Amino acid sequence: MNTVSRRSILRLLGSASVLAAAGACSEESGPMITVYKDPNCGCCNGWVKHLAQAGFKTAVRTGANLAAVRKRLGVPDEVASCHTGEIAGYVIEGHVPAIAIQRLLTEKPTARGLAVAGMPTGSPGMEGPDPVTYDVMLFGDFGVRPYMRFLESNPIS
Repeated sequence: MNTVSRRSILRLLGSASVLAAAGACSEESGPMITVYKDPNCGCCNGWVKHLAQAGFKTAVRTGANLAAVRKRLGVPDEVASCHTGEIAGYVIEGHVPAIAIQRLLTEKPTARGLAVAGMPTGSPGMEGPDPVTYDVMLFGDFGVRPYMRFLESNPIS
């Protein structure tokens, strides 16, 4: 005769609750961004953390040939930085704040993606004293043009 103990039932119910809660969390999370980066880059890790705090799900691919990734994705040389991301058919190059990515995903412009050239002090992942104003650029077949301006992770125009 098979008998099920009260403890077994409670264990099963507890597991089901944990699985249900995990499912609810993943459904409520933001979109997935795949990030290609050098395995030794600390600022890239800071940017990934910034995205996660803003609700994005992240998949990090380390050790990729970043020059080849940028070429495949059509990132212009003048906006190259230290890491590259892909999200919802767009490319995200460099230390682009989450707010700019959220705007891109809402507006859905005809473009290849967004970029922050170089590694400006104060951008997500590059926090530090004496932050500078920097531009997030929109790029595509039309070339490269300003999209938003920031001081730290705060839009200023």
